[in-house]
Amino acid sequence: MKQSQVVSDVIRAAVELFAERGYANTSVQDIVDAAGVTKGAMYHYFESKDDLLFGIYDRVLSLQQSHLDAIVGEGGDVDDVLRAVCVDVLETSIEYLAEGTVFFRSMDMLSEPRRKEVVRRRRAYNDEFAALVRQGQREGNYRDDIPVPVLIAHFFSDVHYLSYWYSEESPEDRTLAAVQITDLFMSSLRRPDVHTTPAGDDARVARHDAR
Repeated sequence: MKQSQVVSDVIRAAVELFAERGYANTSVQDIVDAAGVTKGAMYHYFESKDDLLFGIYDRVLSLQQSHLDAIVGEGGDVDDVLRAVCVDVLETSIEYLAEGTVFFRSMDMLSEPRRKEVVRRRRAYNDEFAALVRQGQREGNYRDDIPVPVLIAHFFSDVHYLSYWYSEESPEDRTLAAVQITDLFMSSLRRPDVHTTPAGDDARVARHDAR
């Protein structure tokens, strides 16, 4: 079997079983049986169940970081860049909603080195995100009466709350929901004395889809 297929099958099975039974109540044998692979095949790519749990979230972390780097690398007006970043993190969080939900429910069961690695990588993402907000403040567009960590927490609390209300049966599709939540956040960033005319939803979505 190809590496990508083994990894995908194992992660898919692990996500489903962790969601249904919980991390502690799922054995490696349960996972390989559900994935249709051998333990040897799984252990070729994952050293342990702990490594597998980390791997579930690693896909999301890596994807979002690579997208962030690409969007920032394109340059442009900070408003457009930050908006594209927000839409992306929301869309990818929705796309990998099951993985994120399972991981956050079980993160406290990770080994200490793995927990530290997750914190380090999330902090790196957070720092790049914060740099965009601070740039907007320096340019006089974003409010500076509220600390940057609070402004960022306001956005990411919406991201982390997705699992409580979003489903594929929701009236909003993935991109529309991402754009609407982003609009609310971008509006909250504005200085009260700065007035702008936002682009239409179609324009924003088109820009995002063109990436």
